[in-house]
Amino acid sequence: MKDTIYENYTKDIVNALRQISSLLYHNSREMKQRYGITSPQLLVLKTLVSSQETLSAIGISRILSVSPSNITAMLDRLEKNGFIQRHRKENDRRTIEIIPTQLGKNLAQKTAHLIEEKLIRGLKDLTDIEISSIYLSLKKVIEIAGKEQLEAVPFDQFT
Repeated sequence: MKDTIYENYTKDIVNALRQISSLLYHNSREMKQRYGITSPQLLVLKTLVSSQETLSAIGISRILSVSPSNITAMLDRLEKNGFIQRHRKENDRRTIEIIPTQLGKNLAQKTAHLIEEKLIRGLKDLTDIEISSIYLSLKKVIEIAGKEQLEAVPFDQFT
């Protein structure tokens, strides 16, 4: 009996994660159509705009827990569309600072992540225990999925 419950819940959890992934994908497509920027690009732009200091690509990747190569690709598109500029740091020419343009600042300030707005509104109606439970469950799913991913890569691939 326990195995059947486990199997059913496991399938439901995987299906729910697929649905979340689909929602995020469609949200990003809608953002691109509406504002000319994807959700991940907007997150990078908002991070730059809200930062108290000028950030580098490495700094952004650390804040957002995204690989530097992914950040670089997003920065390329943001720069191409006029939302950011890259400048070499005067006292350290090896470091490139990322600065939002006025166009980028305006877009970041007026544009909200559509799905984030829905989530924030919906989460306000939940109790502290419900929010805590969701948070801890999602952290556990991330830990499980990340652990599997790392275990699938041979150790010698890291050296």
